[in-house]
Amino acid sequence: MKFHVFMLPTIGEPQDLRRGMAGQNPEHYQRMLRQVSDIVRLADEMGYEGIGFTEHHFHIEGFECSTNPVLWNLFTAMQTKRVRVGQLGIVLPASNPIRVAEDLAMLDQMSGGRAYAGFARGYQARAVNTLAQHIHVGATRSDKSQMDAINREAFEEALDIIKLAWTRETFSYDGKFWKIPAETPWDFPATRKWGRGLGPDGTLTEIGIVPRPLQKPHPPIYFPFAFSMTTVRHGARVGGIPVLLSGDIDFCKDLFTVYQEEAATAGRSLKWGESVALGGFLSVAHDAGKAEAFAQPYRWAHEEWFTPFGFPKGLELIGDPDIISRQLETLQMALRFEEFFIWLNQGLSPHAQVLENLELFAAKVMPRFR
Repeated sequence: MKFHVFMLPTIGEPQDLRRGMAGQNPEHYQRMLRQVSDIVRLADEMGYEGIGFTEHHFHIEGFECSTNPVLWNLFTAMQTKRVRVGQLGIVLPASNPIRVAEDLAMLDQMSGGRAYAGFARGYQARAVNTLAQHIHVGATRSDKSQMDAINREAFEEALDIIKLAWTRETFSYDGKFWKIPAETPWDFPATRKWGRGLGPDGTLTEIGIVPRPLQKPHPPIYFPFAFSMTTVRHGARVGGIPVLLSGDIDFCKDLFTVYQEEAATAGRSLKWGESVALGGFLSVAHDAGKAEAFAQPYRWAHEEWFTPFGFPKGLELIGDPDIISRQLETLQMALRFEEFFIWLNQGLSPHAQVLENLELFAAKVMPRFR
């Protein structure tokens, strides 16, 4: 099994956040950078598969200070040698898909082919409603509303464009939200001699991005964090890997089955559980009681920050290495998944405890699943 780390970079411990406006405190931000640096270098040394960051905007409160996950990825890649770097994920309806394709292709080149791509639909209205207003798309809670349907259309269109940009030298696209290229006179001699994409009348007909990804056909694609059958079906059709934050085995079985069946209709023959990942919060210590104490800042943050957004409790791995190994064994026997994403409590817990979590899990749990 492959184990990834994902972080929602948090700018301070609970006492810092309670003072208010922690997200704009420069000293706290510098401390967060140092903490993340320690974590990614240790994860690289300890054999973790990848490190991912989320995307959120305007978080003056100090939680999830991850405005640009691609910059976090580059920050990570420049300090590491082998670990993969990715996003969990970029909010596509609030993004320009061409810029996303370019940025991730650059990341893949600069990291030596270590990038992966994670794409999400966006549930936080403060950010999505502001950043996607030009295409009249808002946030969604997968509630089957009109805006939910529009958000999904925008998400799927953006992904189509990104994949075209990655896999074709030049391309065009005529969609509901994006027309690529825009109608543009471009009777440019250098493009006629050494490029491509000009019509006989000197009008631009296609564009191509620079660079294209180092990995072929493109970096692996993940869909964090999937909760609906519709998202899982779409992932199966386009070859994306859903990441489920759930310990409900029956719920996961249903989604895994739908994924396998939908993949087959798209010509992808997969074993049951293949190309689907799980994720959950981790608190591990030599003593189970200590691990439970380590988890308290996470539970405080979940109640104060995540629960009001409608997030369920999710999967928690809390205990000593034997307890956590048994939890993972039960899940793997039932679901046969191949990748697990560890929600690491950076910032909220004392930094030494976070590093202890990372090191102890790698030393005592990961070897049992190789």
